[in-house]
Amino acid sequence: MPYDYDLIVIGAGSGGVRSARIAASYGKKVAIFESSEVGGTCVIRGCVPKKLLVYASGFVKTFKAATAFGWDIPPPSFSWERLIENKDAEIQRLNKIYLNLLSNSRVELIEHHASFIDKNTVIANGKEYTAERILVATGSTPFFPEIKGIENAVSSNEALSLSTLPKEITVMGAGYIAVEFACIFNALGIKVNLVYRGDKILRGFDEDVRNFSEEAFIKNGINVVLNSNIIEIKKENNQYELLLDSDISLKNQDVVLCATGRIANTMNLGLDNLQVNLKYNGQIQVDEDQNCGPDSVFAVGDVCNSDNLTPVAIKEGNLLMDRWYGGGTDYIEYDYLPSTVFSQPEIGSCGYTEEQAKEHFGELNIFKSQFRAMKYAMTDIQDQTLMKLIVQKETDLVVGCHIVGPDAGEMVQGFAVAIKQGITKENLNKCIGIHPTSAEELVTMK
Repeated sequence: MPYDYDLIVIGAGSGGVRSARIAASYGKKVAIFESSEVGGTCVIRGCVPKKLLVYASGFVKTFKAATAFGWDIPPPSFSWERLIENKDAEIQRLNKIYLNLLSNSRVELIEHHASFIDKNTVIANGKEYTAERILVATGSTPFFPEIKGIENAVSSNEALSLSTLPKEITVMGAGYIAVEFACIFNALGIKVNLVYRGDKILRGFDEDVRNFSEEAFIKNGINVVLNSNIIEIKKENNQYELLLDSDISLKNQDVVLCATGRIANTMNLGLDNLQVNLKYNGQIQVDEDQNCGPDSVFAVGDVCNSDNLTPVAIKEGNLLMDRWYGGGTDYIEYDYLPSTVFSQPEIGSCGYTEEQAKEHFGELNIFKSQFRAMKYAMTDIQDQTLMKLIVQKETDLVVGCHIVGPDAGEMVQGFAVAIKQGITKENLNKCIGIHPTSAEELVTMK
């Protein structure tokens, strides 16, 4: 064998681990390099721990609604410290599962940072390793803008493990991560400021979704500050004062959370030793075969794609290994990807926004419904649900589905399957809804 391994994987997140395991299942000799915990962003410091915090914050509304359904509940008390302790224990459990998955697949785990020497060689902890193919799956990392005092801000990584629950927090940004954390802390009774440079939150989402969500967040008590950039973070004792270019000053902040986006983890990888093209945000540019340029170097996941979703990274890696070693011919399809923002209210989306659909499909039929979910009917909770279907008029194809409200993510997953298979509005109309549910509205909208 001319190389030490058939495949070297750099990065043991979801995409890297799946790729390594599938390659090994085809009898290939595989090594995976990871300088941090195995599991990557999603499992260790992203989707999973964040969703646990979302669940925790959701109990507040459950307790509030319970009395209307006959439950007498003493005033509940909350322990942030216990939540974080239990969350950490769950993450450790998942980390062990990932370690066992690699071990049981006979993938060699090398717990050091690896960087390229050439297109078939990496170096880690002073030792060189060679492979016929090398896969980069190093993911992404939080981005910090260059403003005065930014070193005083924390990222989503640290926000998941704050030692104490703050009394007031300012969140910089208004995308997925920003609004999710804003809603978590707001539901837990913390004063939250959401500061964003644009005139509307959740850039890239359907306009109705953006407007509806922003109004809901404000009604829930989040102080949404738009058209504003933080230009300086001043530390005063153990608190912070924020100066904005809109002449607003936010004082007495316990935590400043920077959630202004993420950049690819391509630093210190030795990519300058290869002929690899990088995008403006540090991402590796790949072709449809996930190739980076050199015939032996490839990439999957957040380090290279524009759809920073864990299932996308997993699918990219799995199909790539199948094509290399299993005779597979399938490629990932990026259209109609379902996604969810685990905010309060929750946002589930699949397919095109109305604005995008106008450009791609011409004349449209738009179906919208707004109502209060039955689970809140007997309570004083006035939260509304928004549902929207976008249909190409000429073909009657459903090209977009957007839901804002309880269990939006669970609902949109099933409808995403139908949309991906080319369902029409007439097909939806023929379906019998499950009554009483919120989801039935999607098959009865006129």
